[in-house]
Amino acid sequence: MNAQCYVNEVYNDVVKRNGNEPEFLQAVKEVLNSLVPVLERHSEYIEDGIVERLVEPERMIVFRVPWIDDNGKVHVNRGFRVQFNSAIGPYKGGLRFHPTVNASIIKFLGFEQIFKNSLTGLPIGGGKGGADFDPKGKSNREIMRFCQSFMSELFRHVGQFTDIPAGDIGVGGREIGYLFGEYKKIKNQYEAGVLTGKGINYGGSLTRKEATGYGLIYFVERMLQAKNKDFRGKTVIVSGSGNVAIYAIEKAQELGATVVACSDSNGYVYDKDGIDLDYVKEIKEVQRKRISEYIKYRPQAEYHEGCSGIWTIKCDIALPCATQNEIDENSAKILVENGVIAVGEGANMPSTSEAVSVFLDSNVLFGPAKAANAGGVATSALEMSQNSMRLSWSFEEVDNRLKKIMINIYENVSSAAAEYGCEDNLVLGANIAGFLKVADAMLQEGIV
Repeated sequence: MNAQCYVNEVYNDVVKRNGNEPEFLQAVKEVLNSLVPVLERHSEYIEDGIVERLVEPERMIVFRVPWIDDNGKVHVNRGFRVQFNSAIGPYKGGLRFHPTVNASIIKFLGFEQIFKNSLTGLPIGGGKGGADFDPKGKSNREIMRFCQSFMSELFRHVGQFTDIPAGDIGVGGREIGYLFGEYKKIKNQYEAGVLTGKGINYGGSLTRKEATGYGLIYFVERMLQAKNKDFRGKTVIVSGSGNVAIYAIEKAQELGATVVACSDSNGYVYDKDGIDLDYVKEIKEVQRKRISEYIKYRPQAEYHEGCSGIWTIKCDIALPCATQNEIDENSAKILVENGVIAVGEGANMPSTSEAVSVFLDSNVLFGPAKAANAGGVATSALEMSQNSMRLSWSFEEVDNRLKKIMINIYENVSSAAAEYGCEDNLVLGANIAGFLKVADAMLQEGIV
């Protein structure tokens, strides 16, 4: 069968089964279109139904999460865990607590995770999970009760050799601690490797908090170097103000860039003299308040309601680190008109497919999420290694390993793009390089 016809047939089948899941369909369509040149060379992937199996999760778990607030009122949320592919290792992927979480979001994240985890070169499969619970405005006790209820079901489906969750939006060190404590109580054993992103005192890894942001910068730095460019003297915009954004800002500043804007779900701040990261960390990591508080510390800065306006600020490098589809076609065109030379995706699928086309057609260096933001899961796997060996590596050792992994990801993605005739298109390169390792493992393991 013609490879393009085969891909179209598979995608139409996915649409029939998942027609009400736009984010998942968007992720699947991008990957499938990338695989046509691979399938033209390797008919065995078609003959063994690799792609049909790849787009269908091995397991999807949906469950009720009841919890009681501080006033004694009962609330019920919906929890999810998708165990998408275990061909190269146990399922690995974060938990997201956010009101927008639904089956489509979790499946798109889990599908992307297959390729991202493959690109790290580490033995971890793809999974994702979460709940439509909003931790914002909740007390620590309410969050603890929710996490305990969530884990009272999730524990049945996870384990250090089965499925290893981590954090994502709305799930940081506090939430991981509550989840781990409940798991330990239920299982009556200290299974440190069941969750990553843990506190340093109970099996966590140094550099884990910084890993996704640092890894993003290491990837973009290597992408720039390939074109004889670097961060020094560049103006940078970073959306978001969570872990990814904060530590992307930190590393970009270390490399000589001026980061002039960051955001949260309510709006963004613009500081033409450069974002003062100490204030951002105080607001977000200590006070847990909105980014609008920034102008109390820096009255010369500007605060604007709404998030899309951040992409109208003139910059050399744009790093979307907030959420999916935050850069649309119009925002991409404005960035290009304003002279952006590179975009690195710190969030999962933060650019729409139309926006990606604008960047690629305009010869903007573009680091896709499944490659550029793989530093977090890579360091999670390093945390698993330390747990298995009952060792704790230094910050420098983990950071050095992380940097090597991100550079290797760039080299592998770039090589795959060149080999399949799409040089400089790292979107196709990432999809192809991530796919090949998983597909070969699936061939060798039989039709399961």
